[in-house]
Amino acid sequence: MSNLLDLLIAGLATGAIYAIVAVGFTLLWQTSQTINFAQGEFVMLPAFLMLAVMHAGAPFWLAILIGIALSLLLLGLGFKMLLVDPMLRHGVLPLAIATMALAIGIKEAAKQFWSAEASPFPSIIPGGDITIFGRIVALQSIGVLVLAILAVLGLTTLLNRTSIGHQMQAAAQNPTVARIIGVPVERMILLTFLINAFLVALASLLITPIYLAKFSNGEVLGQAAFIAAIVGGFNQVRGAIAGGLLIGVVDNLSAAYVSTQYRAAVPLILLIAIILFRPQGMLGRPEERTV
Repeated sequence: MSNLLDLLIAGLATGAIYAIVAVGFTLLWQTSQTINFAQGEFVMLPAFLMLAVMHAGAPFWLAILIGIALSLLLLGLGFKMLLVDPMLRHGVLPLAIATMALAIGIKEAAKQFWSAEASPFPSIIPGGDITIFGRIVALQSIGVLVLAILAVLGLTTLLNRTSIGHQMQAAAQNPTVARIIGVPVERMILLTFLINAFLVALASLLITPIYLAKFSNGEVLGQAAFIAAIVGGFNQVRGAIAGGLLIGVVDNLSAAYVSTQYRAAVPLILLIAIILFRPQGMLGRPEERTV
């Protein structure tokens, strides 16, 4: 039972990071019908940007600020203006293919310009252990879980309790009507891309000390977050959060009680089951589109 508690806490910590990335998937889809298959590489890249700034002589805290700023510029504004806007005119499928190509480009660029070897990355959470209910738990797992929860709570508060959040939701639900009532739809869509860029930078900051900084991180993170978004409900932020936590726990438990070799298969089986029996996801809502 004690081992199960450790696995659950570690799974929730990892799942909370998956949830942050999955929320980005959901936000982009809701506001601009964009499926970003480079989302995993978007999580991988900020860590390399921060490492490059630190190697230039900057302290860690300054590297974090610069890394987040560069993420907002490159992965938020640049991604929308240079790739999404031109490609979306040709349809969702060309855009999806373009994001797949972008993922390959980012991964190969990181490999060529940095290193094919994994690099250590400092953690914003102090090392050590704490005792919870008589059990020794890694402080890093608790810190990651707490920071991820705070980020999700901050985002949900923004969406549900502020005027900007209501405008973002209006732009996502019905852009035409939103424009009629005076909502700056394009500005809200851009804000969504910037929020996604901040979320992936935060996820990179939290998970890279655990996974190390390596060019292949994006494949694992992107796949896990994409599965989480579908399982939870691709059109609901709460669904992405629930899906991320579930995938994190299932992944950890399957590695411990099934096999580390087949741990990646268990979330895929869950994904197939959801698609077959509840295509809108656990907390998603069915969508009807005019063809």
